[in-house]
Amino acid sequence: MGNRRLVAERRKTNPVVIGGMIAVVVAGAGFGVYALYGGGAAADSSARTTSSDGKPKVKTGPLSATEVTTTAHTFLTAWQSGQVPQAAAATDDSAAATALLTGYTKDAHLKDVTLTPGTRTGDKVPFSVKATVSYEGISKPLTYDSALTVVRRTSDGKPLVDWHASVVHPDLQDGDKLVTGESGTPPVKALDRDGGELTTAKYASIGPLLDGLREKYGKESGGKAGIELRVVRAKGTRSSQSSDKTLLELRKGTPGTVKTTLDPNLQKAAEERVAKKAQASVVLLRPSTGEILAAANASKNFNTAFLGSLAPGSTMKVITSSLLIDKGLASADKPHPCPKYFTYGGWKFHNDDKFEIKDGTFKASFARSCNTAFISQAPKLKNDDLTKQAQQVFGLGLNNWSIGVPSFDGAVPVMSQAQMAASLIGQGGVRMNPLNMASVSATVEAGEFHQPYLVSPRVDGRKLATASRTMSADTLSQLRELMKYTAAYGTAAEAMAGVTGDVGAKTGSAEVDGQKKPNGWFTAYRGDLAAAGVVQQGGHGGDTAGPIVAALLKMGG
Repeated sequence: MGNRRLVAERRKTNPVVIGGMIAVVVAGAGFGVYALYGGGAAADSSARTTSSDGKPKVKTGPLSATEVTTTAHTFLTAWQSGQVPQAAAATDDSAAATALLTGYTKDAHLKDVTLTPGTRTGDKVPFSVKATVSYEGISKPLTYDSALTVVRRTSDGKPLVDWHASVVHPDLQDGDKLVTGESGTPPVKALDRDGGELTTAKYASIGPLLDGLREKYGKESGGKAGIELRVVRAKGTRSSQSSDKTLLELRKGTPGTVKTTLDPNLQKAAEERVAKKAQASVVLLRPSTGEILAAANASKNFNTAFLGSLAPGSTMKVITSSLLIDKGLASADKPHPCPKYFTYGGWKFHNDDKFEIKDGTFKASFARSCNTAFISQAPKLKNDDLTKQAQQVFGLGLNNWSIGVPSFDGAVPVMSQAQMAASLIGQGGVRMNPLNMASVSATVEAGEFHQPYLVSPRVDGRKLATASRTMSADTLSQLRELMKYTAAYGTAAEAMAGVTGDVGAKTGSAEVDGQKKPNGWFTAYRGDLAAAGVVQQGGHGGDTAGPIVAALLKMGG
């Protein structure tokens, strides 16, 4: 298909030949319409073949180039010309496609749509979109790029567009919709703790935070709504964790003001550090209060730091260690097993590089991140022990944090057999993000859980989450000793070199199916600072996330 255009004009004249393609324009439709010859708009007769007995045979196997381009052309032609039923019929979810494509005109008020396909790559066809947003006498142009993927329907072999909301706009998640109108939520002017304005020009990854602040505080911060095209997130779905997003402002609103806890110098440093590592995220907290001092992501589109849901790997051993010490199953300076292998629930667990520690202490196992030292205790634990420890002591997994913007509060589900054992080392069903793991280190440093927050609860009187119990003085003392020893002599020592004072740390590497390298994790504290970071597909946490975390801790004074 190359980079041939669809049609960019509306005419009443004869068809125009553009780049070997005949472009037919329907007057008055408000959309350009194209028809391709030589394999473009032909009926899909390749989805079925006929067997020797004359019965139709379902076609299987990889899609041909013609099938991909024909399907793409059929869909894009119908969408561009406003023929929603025909466009939806070219997808594998006609109901969802019908709803979103209908709303494209009715709710988003988009007209004069021109779609320009790019060069096919395998089963994927990119395309650009030009349109006009028109609402109450105000019009503005909108341009963006998207893509579609063609798949073969199992039942009859027919090639169809693999339907997802992101086909219509890349910022849409399934269930979301596009809406143009009075925003309903006035814009906000977000400030750092010193009163400086927070903008994406200053801090590249802060866009999702600004969206979240607007959603939470726009109506109560004294602003006035404007008119805009925005993504409205689906309610009750996974996408509802994200905030609504403004795509185009037709008439500016008057912003209100909301102050955050972010430290401008630390935020700037965090942004610079994560920008050097693909898929990196970091969070820095003040343990004594829970104030979030910095939060940054290499990605500008998704706030992994607060909303990520990733296996935390061996950083989870901080929580597990507190559980084992509480139950008398481990003690920092007492002997503890660290064999090469340990089998539980039918799974054979091993250590990185299959090492073992003979006649070692639990402190040695923690510092070197020995998996089997923790897995070996699984037979002595109840299925819900780790879940309760995470919830009751560290405030995790209860879905009740109120930090000022959307966040995921971690998950430590009750598991059994091998999955329960895997959870002890941060695999299995355990899911965390840098905010959660920074809070874990903060809890150890402070001696009790303080829910992290980006906006002070004094601003709106909201109630912060609390933990139902604290660790015993003995457990806390031993846990600090484990993390201090790891920062000085264990897997975190190289990253923490030069970080002085009262410090503690833990590294982690989390295996993920389909990834060549594990996600690298690091969590640590220094005085009244605690931080955690992850570098997805980065490898060992001490080498990747460690330097990012350590650099921020050094800046904290």
